[in-house]
Amino acid sequence: MMMNKSICLRSLISTVRSSACLIKNGNHQFLTSQAAFSLQEAIDPAYSVDHELADVDWDNLGFGLTQTDYMYSMNCSDGNEFVKGKLDPYGNIEMSPCAAVLNYGQGLFEGMKALRREDGRLVLFRPDQNALRMKMGAERMCMPSPSVDQFIDAVKQTALANKRWIPPPGKGSLYIRPLLLGTGPTLGVTPAPEYTFLIYASPVGCYFKARMAPLNLYVEDKYDRASPGGAGGVKAITNYAPALKPMMAAKSRGFSDVLYLDSAEKKNIEEVSSCNIFMVKGTVVSTPATRGTILPGITRKSIIDIARDFGYKVEERSIAIDELLEADEVFCTGTAVVVASVGSITSKDRRVEYRARIDSVSKKLMSTFLGIQSGRIEDRKGWMVEIN
Repeated sequence: MMMNKSICLRSLISTVRSSACLIKNGNHQFLTSQAAFSLQEAIDPAYSVDHELADVDWDNLGFGLTQTDYMYSMNCSDGNEFVKGKLDPYGNIEMSPCAAVLNYGQGLFEGMKALRREDGRLVLFRPDQNALRMKMGAERMCMPSPSVDQFIDAVKQTALANKRWIPPPGKGSLYIRPLLLGTGPTLGVTPAPEYTFLIYASPVGCYFKARMAPLNLYVEDKYDRASPGGAGGVKAITNYAPALKPMMAAKSRGFSDVLYLDSAEKKNIEEVSSCNIFMVKGTVVSTPATRGTILPGITRKSIIDIARDFGYKVEERSIAIDELLEADEVFCTGTAVVVASVGSITSKDRRVEYRARIDSVSKKLMSTFLGIQSGRIEDRKGWMVEIN
């Protein structure tokens, strides 16, 4: 009898969730995916993902894919706006072999993190900036995009549904990957007729295998990452596959990553394949200006603000590779790497090493950055968004 009751309840919940999607364009009130999720969780405690942390070796968590419980999706047809999305169990997706994203690379992605604080609060770091960057990229790629509110709400739902996968404080984070994909079919080179906004998540630790060891960068002078007028300034999926060949070649020689130069003169530095780059000379912190070929990183933007708060002069300008090699200190920033010091840079036959210092600028900036995220330092800028 109890089994039949449980089956009926599950069937009812499934029907309610499906109905919420079916009537979303009508003139009726409907149940959101989050409400349906909460209803099922309340009726069936076994469905809840909030009882305990997932069974993960948190002390040895690397930066790799770990399948979590739920993903989020929201659809839009050409000329219309995105409508309310839904949470589904994590799994494969179906699309036409003629999908624009498969044939012509019409797609964008973002990267962000959910963190667990010592007091149990779950927080996001500046999600509005990710939403705005996606909107900027969508315009460049001829795609509609979710509103900032839709984006943030979807990220919150995804994080809450997968919160047992958010590592304990200090052990890592839940890496959240929003995707905007041209999933509609098109044979000719035209924008897709349909789009999908998709989010999945995975618990992660340190991005580089050597964890907190300084990076050893190789200056790439053969391949370009981006060129003026291209899409290097947005987080288009097409920017990353071409970087694999030079990156893997560098790693096979013992380097951590590749540092790219400008495509026109091969003189000025731009960015590392996975992060932005900074240099320190005296009390001046400098980083290449974002002029369409460099991704405007959110960690980069935040570190600039923190550096200025400390009294450093911050310059966003062109930086020649020769000038970088004479710097007192070099470091990289990014959502995945956070703040990573650079131990050496190799350009052609010249290798320059940077001496690690306890009082380095990068360590000071990273300590403040992580302190704001963890709640150890007061968030006076309103960067942190609580999700529970």
